[in-house]
Formats: sequence, structure tokens, C-alpha cells
Amino acid sequence: MPTIEIINSYRFFFYSSNGIEPPHVHVKKDKATAKFWLSPVILQRSKFFRDIELREIQKIIEQNKEKYLEAWYDYFND
Repeated sequence: MPTIEIINSYRFFFYSSNGIEPPHVHVKKDKATAKFWLSPVILQRSKFFRDIELREIQKIIEQNKEKYLEAWYDYFND
């Protein structure tokens, strides 16, 4: 479960078995989880995050999209 980074207590990561899906990132904070597609940045699913948190997370992902895509392709193309 490679962690890309932690921002504002949100952990951005992907599962090592996710390479068969389109690029995406998982987000976790305490018991809350979410999954966002990266191209384009769209919420795929969420559990326990409030709407205001999801908007903040989406902004973070949009600002770091290229870094997350690079981490995705570096990991799954090796």
C-alpha cells in the first residue's frame, strides 16, 4: 500500500493491486476513506468524509495531480 504523501492529516495512497484500474488515489483520515479518479479528478466513492472535507481533498488532488500520476505510473510500470 504505497503512500504518496500526507497532507493535513489526509493520507494519499494506492493499493499495489490496483494497477489494472485507471489511475486513481485513495485517501484516508481516521475511519474516513475516499477514492478519486485522477483523469479527470472525480470522486469515485467515499465513506465517512463530510462534504467540506471532500471538497478540500479534491482541491489537494487537483493541485498535486501530476505528482500522483507520476507516482502511479512509476509504481505500476516497473
